[in-house]
Amino acid sequence: MMMRVGTIAAGAAMAVAASTAAHAGGIERTTQSAMLLFAEGNRAELSYGHVNPDLTGTTVDTARVPNVADSFNLPSIGLKMDVSDRVAVALIYDKPFGADILYDPSNIVLGGTIAEAETSALTALAKFQINENVSVFGGLRFQKAEGEITLSGAAYGPASGYNVKLEENWATGYVVGAAYEIPEIAFRLALTYNSEIEHDFDTQENIAPGVTSTTKVKTPQSVNLEFQTGIAEDTLLMASVRWAEHSAFRIKPTAFGRDLVSLEDTTTYTLGVGRRFTPKFAASVSVAYEAPGKELVSPLSPRTGLTAITLGGSYKVSDQVEISGGVSHIWFGDAMPQTGGTARGDFTDNTATAFGLKVAYTF
Repeated sequence: MMMRVGTIAAGAAMAVAASTAAHAGGIERTTQSAMLLFAEGNRAELSYGHVNPDLTGTTVDTARVPNVADSFNLPSIGLKMDVSDRVAVALIYDKPFGADILYDPSNIVLGGTIAEAETSALTALAKFQINENVSVFGGLRFQKAEGEITLSGAAYGPASGYNVKLEENWATGYVVGAAYEIPEIAFRLALTYNSEIEHDFDTQENIAPGVTSTTKVKTPQSVNLEFQTGIAEDTLLMASVRWAEHSAFRIKPTAFGRDLVSLEDTTTYTLGVGRRFTPKFAASVSVAYEAPGKELVSPLSPRTGLTAITLGGSYKVSDQVEISGGVSHIWFGDAMPQTGGTARGDFTDNTATAFGLKVAYTF
């Protein structure tokens, strides 16, 4: 009865991948999922996501702080191929981490504070099917990163005006995982570990002009537990849990001598249902939740926790081509930007909207 439900995993269940990019804490922008390896047949994917955060608040002098978070785009390319009945390989390009924060320069307390960071990653994966039910997979992730931070405003005292540039650097990490499947009911339980990646950035600080130092920065390790199962004909239940060690992300330039960023680890829960309504059209709805952490947060990431809802759909244009998309609305938890352990502002009732579009070609 549930044989046909497995096709939803390549349709509605994947439709919202780009639109859920904002469902992550800290500096994350994607979930670094390896589930492309489980797509049916050879498959090429091109996706685009756009996230529009709205993070506003007030500072301790009651001055209004307009939106400090710029919108950002998330392009992604994926290619999966079956080498044999037991072996599949995949290549994925995405932008897993980033930041784009700017406080209005007119604000006395934090005005002019900037955090900009961008990463690009190329992940090469392989999966080996041990038997009908069990598979293992893994691979390497090659990651490029760069960033710049400026501290500005009365909240930073004598450090106001400090600027540091982290020059472009490449580093390597790895991915390992395993999955258990029951194909007859589209059941899959997959566990994926993404290693931390340590970058050694050539660093320029304006308090040490002409001096180049090295700053070690780790992007977070994470664990994805992803689940799906058919619950009725053409109906799929989906769930995931993602943990990321954001507390390991530290930036401590040599001349400044102190950490510029302090983040908390996050665990994000997602639950959704997908249904194929016709042979060509499928849709899904999912909710996500991340428990709020401490209210005192870094001004460079002025939010904590989230609740989100995502709607997605997919349409099979032909036997080879499928177009899917989704839209998300996210409600962030209240947070207080702090320096030196003292609250410098209050950010409440903040949200984000995101949408994604994906074109997949099966061959």
